[in-house]
Amino acid sequence: MDVRTELNHRERATLRAVADGHAEISCSCEPDLFVDGLACCDQHTAHRLAHLGLVAPAHGGRWGERVPARLTEAGAEALGAAAPALALPPLAAA
Repeated sequence: MDVRTELNHRERATLRAVADGHAEISCSCEPDLFVDGLACCDQHTAHRLAHLGLVAPAHGGRWGERVPARLTEAGAEALGAAAPALALPPLAAA
């Protein structure tokens, strides 16, 4: 799968939140994601990103425990590949 073309805007935004250190993930086979302490409104996205290997716990924890989330190497690559499409064009000189 080429995640550069298959990630939607919400998935890329979620990856940016993880990259910026705003996310925690639960230690489980179906990990839940929390952004700024609140449950992610789209757990399907959280599960998809985890199962694709784009996000992971920063360290081990007890079953169900929330730990900091981190981008994996694949997640950083997917986010980097998506970043140019998110950039705004430069403003024209007045």
